[in-house]
Amino acid sequence: MAFCEIDGTKIFYEWHGPDDGPVLVLNNGVIMNAATSWIFQTEAFSQEYRVLQYDCRGQGQSDHPPGLYSMEQHAADLAGLLEELNVEAAHIAGISYGGEVAQAFALAYPQRVESLILCDTVSEVGPELELVVLSWIDALKSGDPLMFFHVTVPWNFSPAFIAANQPLLEDAKKRYAQLDFPAVQALCECFLQVDFTSRLGKITAPTCIIAGEQDLLKGLRYAEILKRGIPQAELHVLEGAGHASCWERPQEFNALILDFLGRTRERDL
Repeated sequence: MAFCEIDGTKIFYEWHGPDDGPVLVLNNGVIMNAATSWIFQTEAFSQEYRVLQYDCRGQGQSDHPPGLYSMEQHAADLAGLLEELNVEAAHIAGISYGGEVAQAFALAYPQRVESLILCDTVSEVGPELELVVLSWIDALKSGDPLMFFHVTVPWNFSPAFIAANQPLLEDAKKRYAQLDFPAVQALCECFLQVDFTSRLGKITAPTCIIAGEQDLLKGLRYAEILKRGIPQAELHVLEGAGHASCWERPQEFNALILDFLGRTRERDL
């Protein structure tokens, strides 16, 4: 277990993989954390890559300072963490909220991004998505973990995954009860400010976009906006997957990312 203090905030991180491997940074979804987000990815990615998993401020084992958060602040925290760890540049990946953090980082620190991987994420918040997240915030304000579970789970997983994984979801209720609701609310409110679409053309790194075919929350429409806006982007759709595609289709998810990283590295040789 390791921590770095960045701008007065303690940030939790962990390394996986060979010391001399290319660095791959994984950014978590809003309700997830470094310890649980990537259970199906860490082993696969760390065979060849030096994988950095961490919790952004307000998340997991990092500090949860009060007040407003911003994507720019998250990006600065990640830049500070990489500086503390003597990492000049890295492959930057993120799912959902982590994908928005990754975009903010790529826009603010383009020289530090070797490639960008954006999974089930958005560059803007449409009115329908805003309504969903506002319902999450209302549930958070109630302080009722079961209510928050009920309003989020149908958006985060496909119907087939929900039907097939009832024991897993029952167990997840325990984790919901341990969430810091004010911190999660601050993260959700930060998300509602996402507005990167007009600047996507400034992202210069090779970019892999992954979208779950059945992602009801941040679906294919948003992935296509990313694809149109980022000059060096490719889009892959995971058939049958919901929003949490790294859990629902882990083998296909991992294969797409490893193939993309391999091709990116070959181009750089």
